[in-house]
Amino acid sequence: QVQLVESGGGLVQAGGSLRLSCTAPKSIFSLSIMSWYRQAPGNERELVATITSGGITNYADSVKGRFTISRDNAKNTVYLQMNSLKPEDTGVYYCRSDHYITSRLYWGQGTQVTVSS
Repeated sequence: QVQLVESGGGLVQAGGSLRLSCTAPKSIFSLSIMSWYRQAPGNERELVATITSGGITNYADSVKGRFTISRDNAKNTVYLQMNSLKPEDTGVYYCRSDHYITSRLYWGQGTQVTVSS
């Protein structure tokens, strides 16, 4: 069973910052696109940011200029630095890996982010 392990969620006031981390097994990390998704209560899960193994990034319009995705291939870890947080950023944040060769995808267990106004 492949496990993606997330950490870093919590409660923060609007305007604050949080950094999420997600560690994947080495066997899949280096050959995977890594992404962060989020899901607010009553809403569908939505893509937040993506990073390729070569470091190419892509962001949802709602987080551009505020969030930064990065990866440390030596640590098999992807990060999501979230600045200028807004109440609408509240939700459960999930890490996902998409393997280039097998096309298999895996999800983390999710970490709660709550932004108070």
